[in-house]
Amino acid sequence: MKQLLTRIPRTVALSAAVGLLIGSLVLTVGLSRGEQYQGRVSLLAEPSAEAEGSAAQYGEVVSLTLPALVELARSPSVLQAVAPLSGYSPEELGRRVSVELVPASGLARLSVRAASSEQAGATVTALGKALAEARLLAPAGRLRPLDAKADVAAVSPDGSLVTGLALVAAVAAGLAVAALRRLPSPRFGGGRGSVRRALLAAGIHRPVAVLRGDDPAAADRLAVLGLATGRPLRVVPVAPEFSEAAAKLAATLSADRDGTSVVAVAGRRRHDELTSVAGVLPADAVLVAVVLA
Repeated sequence: MKQLLTRIPRTVALSAAVGLLIGSLVLTVGLSRGEQYQGRVSLLAEPSAEAEGSAAQYGEVVSLTLPALVELARSPSVLQAVAPLSGYSPEELGRRVSVELVPASGLARLSVRAASSEQAGATVTALGKALAEARLLAPAGRLRPLDAKADVAAVSPDGSLVTGLALVAAVAAGLAVAALRRLPSPRFGGGRGSVRRALLAAGIHRPVAVLRGDDPAAADRLAVLGLATGRPLRVVPVAPEFSEAAAKLAATLSADRDGTSVVAVAGRRRHDELTSVAGVLPADAVLVAVVLA
């Protein structure tokens, strides 16, 4: 119980620290972004006055050709023509252009993001004019700009939105850390498996308790095992480095140096010594537990 109470504040403190770090990072990145504006204009496909043929021919041309407007808006020739007005290079301008086709309407919406409202409006207007002059639907049709003036709106996240995103990120990060802290230690899980293998290598095939040395209930469990065997316990370190831990455990259990119920104190990783010690125990000795120090 004491260990659990000690672990909870550590988990809370670590979760709070990670959440604060992640939230601060999101807030800093969000607020450090410069203002962004998006300009929008619309182009409408309509039959050309000079076109010859039926309306069905015009509709077929529009349905087959208009989707190419998405690629045409980012073509090198169009971008090079618009780039001087935008203040961006053709490559950077291409990343700021988007085209939306409204299904079954012949309507296309062009959008351009820029650092200022004037820049966004002028650039998207020039882009719409360049696409209209490209005569993509000729001779059956043409693209006509619907907007005399571009619609410009700010698209950067405002302060309240950035703060909200930062809070959500902080809470998510804190909960993730808390969940990870509740997972069992893989190192200890691997220690148990290697202990089993070490005992099998020593020829011990019966169940042997594997306890953690820092478990507050370890001494009580070992005492219960001693009572179950009906013989005094004996604590044995498998290597000199575990002698101190073995001595403390023996004092806690009031162990007998001549006891035949053996408790081996070993490490959590290397268990070659455990195999050696378990293999040379006297015939009347029984290994009842392994404590990982």
